[in-house]
Amino acid sequence: MKSPITADSGAMLNAYPDSMGGTLADIAALLARSELRGAFTSFYILPSLFHTDLDRGFSVIDYSLNQLLAAPEDLDALREQGIDLKLDFILNHASVLSPQFQDIIQNGENSPYKDFFINWNKFWEGHGTMTPSGYIQPDDALIQKMFFRKPGLPILMVRFPDGRDVPYWNTFYQEVRYPVLEPQELMHSLGMQYGIADAVCKLVNPALASGVIPDDIAFGALQQWKQPVVQLLESRRRYLGQMDLNIQSPLVWEFYDDTLRRLSEYGARIVRLDAFAYAPKEPGAHNFMNIPGTWDLLEKVQELANRYGLTLLPEIHASYGEKVYAQIAQKGYMTYDFFLPGLIIDALENADGHFLLIWAQEQKCDGIRSVTMLGCHDGIPLLDLKGLVPDERIQNLIDTVVSRGGFVKDLHGAKNIYYQVNATYYSALGEDDRKMLLARALHLFMPGKPQVWYLDLFAGKNDHEAVARAGAGGHKEINRTNLTMAQIEDGLQRPVVQHQLELLKWRNQFPAFGFDAQMEFLCPAPGTIQIIWRHLDHTACLEADLRTGAFSIVGKDPSGANCFTMHQ
Repeated sequence: MKSPITADSGAMLNAYPDSMGGTLADIAALLARSELRGAFTSFYILPSLFHTDLDRGFSVIDYSLNQLLAAPEDLDALREQGIDLKLDFILNHASVLSPQFQDIIQNGENSPYKDFFINWNKFWEGHGTMTPSGYIQPDDALIQKMFFRKPGLPILMVRFPDGRDVPYWNTFYQEVRYPVLEPQELMHSLGMQYGIADAVCKLVNPALASGVIPDDIAFGALQQWKQPVVQLLESRRRYLGQMDLNIQSPLVWEFYDDTLRRLSEYGARIVRLDAFAYAPKEPGAHNFMNIPGTWDLLEKVQELANRYGLTLLPEIHASYGEKVYAQIAQKGYMTYDFFLPGLIIDALENADGHFLLIWAQEQKCDGIRSVTMLGCHDGIPLLDLKGLVPDERIQNLIDTVVSRGGFVKDLHGAKNIYYQVNATYYSALGEDDRKMLLARALHLFMPGKPQVWYLDLFAGKNDHEAVARAGAGGHKEINRTNLTMAQIEDGLQRPVVQHQLELLKWRNQFPAFGFDAQMEFLCPAPGTIQIIWRHLDHTACLEADLRTGAFSIVGKDPSGANCFTMHQ
């Protein structure tokens, strides 16, 4: 069953609910101001909108609104402005703090949710060897096709009320925490004398703080107290992380349906399916893009989405050469254009629109409907270009962005396993206003529904201080700076911001653009680009010199008269 493509091609803002001013109410008020009114028909609000704990929103406890950042009145204010929403639905996992997982921790085998998540040993039963640690080590032949995002097996050992440790599938983040012991607690709980309790605390607490697990702590002269202290610590073990959902469970599908209903009630028109490709799993098969499991999952989710008039947007990173984007489009879904950010940098850095032309023509010829972008909350996906742009040229782009202050995060420490470079788009372009404005013009003239990262709109620079504050793994904070209202007021005075807003407002209301409009893409001379859109007797033309950054835009009405011009 194909997904109904119902989303329009109007421009879409992309931000966290606290990205501009501090709350969603601030953003709604900002969008109502004359400077921004009409610039966006949609708003992709990242999932810290919801009740979450980790990964700035991508570890969902439940899909109620984050009371610190948003209220129903804020969603009403956006709806009254004619702005629909794109919201995230994380299919693969939920937070350890979700009510379902907490019920498992509290009730163990008696929990109705014990199969809501994937019990590792039940999944691999008959397909491996039980280890002394209490989890099954799968047969090597059955995990050769599997991609694990971190070293070792993707397991979180969960303490049940009966004292057993039960392994659950955990693809993404996990952290196990133990309480800090206090002498009075040990006196009351274990009947220790104060001096012994104090000595145990001075021994155990530093070891826990350094990452030693309780059973590995050497108690020395206090050895007689090791077993009861370890049992106490394990009984009070706390977790953080994201646990994989078991899509074989009927309760998970009830959860899926309830979530999609709630998102539609919030005002969602598009639902981005995050990490969907990890959800279908079976022994011996790929645990990422499991075929046909992935398509079967999407079809079932689409049946639910149809009840609520939602357009699904599956999110997946893969190289151009793998053609995953084409498979998604052929199934009738919208797809992410993860190629455009790198293609525009390539065009501007090399004064060559050849690869941009190839991609634009493929989209129009094959009827690919996409959401496009320059920057986003994750990074600039340059390695997605493999198979379209020569490897050496891709590496030159990576080196250029890194030389301008960007970061590369290698997965498992292996080079070229990463899929993004972290930088603001403005800094990736050398903090050049002329290039930034031309990049936006190219973005708005390429096929698709343009999504605009708020920091790109305000020409934000790399935030190295935020990366330093975030510590290990904080590289993405380079492009997530929250803007104060004072910074926004200053930004609205900058020509690079004003001209982007002017272009956005014009494109949203000008009839020449749209998924069903005609597009002509030409490279009439070396280093130049011409893109022409035609629809309902209206014409929009962009002519750009990639060598100098100069461009002109002309919009003509049905009589052939100029009704919009911009020259830079």
